[in-house]
Amino acid sequence: MPNTLAARLNAWGFSWAGLRDNRRGEWWLIAQMALIVAHLLPATPSPASLGLPWPLPVRLAGLALFTLGLVLAGQGALNLGASLSPLPEPMAGAPLVTTGAYGRCRHPLYQALILCSLGVTMALGSLLHLGLLLGLVVVLGFKARREEARLVLLHPDYAAYRQATAAILPGLPWLDWRSA
Repeated sequence: MPNTLAARLNAWGFSWAGLRDNRRGEWWLIAQMALIVAHLLPATPSPASLGLPWPLPVRLAGLALFTLGLVLAGQGALNLGASLSPLPEPMAGAPLVTTGAYGRCRHPLYQALILCSLGVTMALGSLLHLGLLLGLVVVLGFKARREEARLVLLHPDYAAYRQATAAILPGLPWLDWRSA
């Protein structure tokens, strides 16, 4: 098992030097992972502590969004296959994927993470989790832009794909920069 993990980390391009100087976007991944893990924190403040009853339909809608996010993440990961990497640096020799989840948006895994975070926020009614959601939106927006700067150099068709397909969430300027 350790050899398999070491081989996968090597294939993704992880290195101690990269952790020091962010050469493959390691710092964006660290920020993303910290925000995701922080979603395990309890609701702070909880709606009950503020004297607010949190409506069951909102909680259920949050759970549904979280579940949808997980399904979309699975679809996006399957569509990328061996090209999947947690770093914003594309894997060497990876083909440009524009079908399946990637026909819906250019970063369906980021879209899925945002939906999961929104779902947790709605299910818990937590201001802390709302802040984590907003932080995740910022980090994933920057991470996606870094990734795209490299993809446009590696794939001649990327510019046309970028113009025709939403980035993360259609119609939201920070999460869809097609006209940029």
